[in-house]
Amino acid sequence: MTDGRDRDAEGRARNARPRDASGRPLPRGVRGVERPEEDEPLPPDEAFARAQEFLDHDRPFDAHDVLEATWKAAPPDERLLWKGLAQLAVGLTHEQRGNPRGASSLLRRGAETIGEAPEAAARHGVDLVALADWAAAREASGPSAPGLVLRAR
Repeated sequence: MTDGRDRDAEGRARNARPRDASGRPLPRGVRGVERPEEDEPLPPDEAFARAQEFLDHDRPFDAHDVLEATWKAAPPDERLLWKGLAQLAVGLTHEQRGNPRGASSLLRRGAETIGEAPEAAARHGVDLVALADWAAAREASGPSAPGLVLRAR
């Protein structure tokens, strides 16, 4: 018996519909943007590079997918860092979709979550103060503020 949902090889529900750059589902048959593999965690340096590439191309939804997969696979002492970074990307997704209240909430929460992982942040070259300042500026100014830089390039 099937429930009519798209499923992967392991039987987990997956939405196979194409999506736009903001992650919104499009009608079947319409060409969407190419999506990263879901649930495929990358090593940290690759995750930072891939997520930053998506952010630089105004695709925070896909950056979130990369960061979330890394968060879920991270060792316990790094999970708050990756979770917070994913929350910042979701905040940008809400902003992109025209939801300033959701954006504000997630930007604030992401900065707070990252702030709870100073050792992991230092280990990966993430500047907690710079990210908190960025999140506050983005919350106040929206898209006119600079884009998100996960760590110094």
